[in-house]
Amino acid sequence: MKKGSLTVVLGFLLLATSALGEEALLKFVVLRDYNGKPVRNAGVVMHPVRKDGKQSRGGLELKTDAEGKASFDGVPYGKLRVQVLAPGFQTFGQDYDINQPEMEITVKLKRPQQQYSIYEDHPGDKKDDKSEQKPPEKQPEQKPQ
Repeated sequence: MKKGSLTVVLGFLLLATSALGEEALLKFVVLRDYNGKPVRNAGVVMHPVRKDGKQSRGGLELKTDAEGKASFDGVPYGKLRVQVLAPGFQTFGQDYDINQPEMEITVKLKRPQQQYSIYEDHPGDKKDDKSEQKPPEKQPEQKPQ
């Protein structure tokens, strides 16, 4: 095949793919949940999700800029698992259905929360019947006469 005809075939394939709209431009904005300020250098990890709900091998990681923004053009339509990681914040994860030529996803990262322990008292928790019983009252001690 000649070089010119190969260029025409590749150009036709690219045109057909874009005409079908099978790829999207994704824009991410990563913010702090408590004050709305951007998170710099957060890792945005994207994994395609198969029809059975499991993530496919491979993926892509982006880093946010000083405004908390990152973008990637050429994401295929379908399910996409997005994880956002940043030091000092809870890891965010959610699946998205990519179905438009351009999508913006805003992620609000939360601070880490204290872990729940069954060995600590928690106000407002319902206690079992045994813990609500009052201990028997002590009888005053009688001194021998």
